[in-house]
Amino acid sequence: MLRQEVDADFLARRSAARARLDGLAKPGRDPADSTGAEWFRYVYAAAGEDPAQVPWARLAPHPLLAAWLASNDSLTGLRALDVACGLGDNAEALAAAGAETTAFDYAERAIAWARQRFPESAVRYAVADLFDLPPEWEGAFDLVHECATLQTFTPEQLPSAAAALARLVAPRGRLLVITAAREEEEPQTTPWRPLSRQEIEGLAVDGLGLETLHDIPATSPSGARLWRALLRRRE
Repeated sequence: MLRQEVDADFLARRSAARARLDGLAKPGRDPADSTGAEWFRYVYAAAGEDPAQVPWARLAPHPLLAAWLASNDSLTGLRALDVACGLGDNAEALAAAGAETTAFDYAERAIAWARQRFPESAVRYAVADLFDLPPEWEGAFDLVHECATLQTFTPEQLPSAAAALARLVAPRGRLLVITAAREEEEPQTTPWRPLSRQEIEGLAVDGLGLETLHDIPATSPSGARLWRALLRRRE
């Protein structure tokens, strides 16, 4: 594994990268890049070899995913998919919990970087598009994990994203979503688009039902309020 440290210098570089990228058109806001795909490709390409230039890079699993894995049964024998996997930390956590894990991202550089960081990984990393996934993935996963991707979509794109996620979930499988949260009428004060409770509930499509929804308050003045939602296919 390629070791990298999150220290004060890393955090300062990441903060500067966030400020710089805030000045660019946000994902999906450019009519010429309605899905935001080229924006994400740009971020990974411009980062060079420095993960601090990727504003969402933690170099560790998301704390809410780590806590969920720690409080649930082993995933041994289950098939898991990590959506928009970035540098691979969440995918590796799923694999460490025992799941046979596949992970994908639209950005080729992100996938190459994840493979570089985890050269001995059992995770199957792939370049793929949420809206044009391999047909053999349909209904193929016992656990689908999505972290902070939905908040990059416009309201008009969310129904298509919800349907795409639902199609991946196997019978009796689960969809775990971690995303920024907001009230229905709360103004947008971040570059991203936090989801309302109604939008989270709207992920229950095509046989999925909302099983649990945790509303996690921000832990610092600069932090974000988050949802952690678990949906399950009924049949």
